[in-house]
Amino acid sequence: MLLALAAMPMLVRAQDDLIRKIESNKSYTTAAPGATVADDKKYHFTNIIDLEHTDVRNQASSGTCWSYSTNSFLESEMMRMGKEPIELSQIFSARCVYMDKAENYVRMHGAISWGDGGECHDVINMYEKYGAMPQEAYTGLQYGTTKNKFAEMQAVLKGMLDAVIANHNGKLTTAWKKAFNDVLDAYLGPIPEKFKWDNRTYTPKTFAAERVGIHPEDYVELSSFMEDPYYKKTMLMVPDNWSFGRVYNVQMNDLTDIIDNALNKGFSVAWAADVSEKYFSWKNGVAYVPEKDYEDMSDTEKKYMFDGPKDERVITPEKRQAAYDNYETTDDHGMHIVGLAADQNGRKYYIVKNSWGDKNDYKGFIYVSKAYVQYKTTAILLHKNGVPQTLRNKMNF
Repeated sequence: MLLALAAMPMLVRAQDDLIRKIESNKSYTTAAPGATVADDKKYHFTNIIDLEHTDVRNQASSGTCWSYSTNSFLESEMMRMGKEPIELSQIFSARCVYMDKAENYVRMHGAISWGDGGECHDVINMYEKYGAMPQEAYTGLQYGTTKNKFAEMQAVLKGMLDAVIANHNGKLTTAWKKAFNDVLDAYLGPIPEKFKWDNRTYTPKTFAAERVGIHPEDYVELSSFMEDPYYKKTMLMVPDNWSFGRVYNVQMNDLTDIIDNALNKGFSVAWAADVSEKYFSWKNGVAYVPEKDYEDMSDTEKKYMFDGPKDERVITPEKRQAAYDNYETTDDHGMHIVGLAADQNGRKYYIVKNSWGDKNDYKGFIYVSKAYVQYKTTAILLHKNGVPQTLRNKMNF
């Protein structure tokens, strides 16, 4: 148990470590003040589609990107349906996940991942099971902080769960779930049974039904794996899939075809992907797949990676699968695709809303090439009506 407690802060700081890892992924002009690049060589984006969305948020020191991105997606869904946009409580969704994940962790004798991590479908599942709350009614800021800071909480929670599964009494007691919930109350605050919003009283379930108004059965999650049958459901084999959720398996090119179709019809997309590559620059707000591997680039090529459009690698299903199999593609981060843009050469990029605040060149947004999305996506989630009808027919929804 002491070893588990010692290791846990490293696990729950994964999001902080990820951001630190990619901090140096930025243009030479940023890295070396005074160095210049001709203006016509820099990126110039023209937005083609820019769907309605709420403001950029900051998940701070917590691995709750999946909750921020998918709740952002639900906020855009409300706007698409003509409803008043309301910032939804990301930590309410996460709190519900922690409770359900704890039950699975104990049932599986600790043989699943523990921590802040989750998947896009977790928000939909928690919405269906527990409801939703506005951010103002449940902030999760219980002990004097103004931003999320979850390392201590997650260390305590994992230590408690590991003590439970050690089974020192010979069989589990009925007390552990209450004790676990009490710890969550201490760190995040108790979940109110009822709360007032806009001069009305709601429960989380009635707020979800009456103010948010989505239908969970209308949302589908998809990925692409070569080893599984296409257009059937398969297990999403990533560590944070603690609920063993299944996704529709489509071909690689289908992923971008689906996103394009959705955006053109006014549907945004929740996006889970690997962002740990050298060619993902949060600072400059650009992600693409250069022709050369980073290790094969010259020093000059590395310096100018983000100073303007470059030729991209052709991505194949085989390359995508190999990157997933050898851990080059891992389930790092959740974001929200809200539009489509083109650079000065006509190459298309998705406009992606992040949850790391607005301290980058595009005020919290990043332009991501289609090749990057094909290569590094782990899953997408969207309204089923955003999927082309030909593909819906193949998947029977």
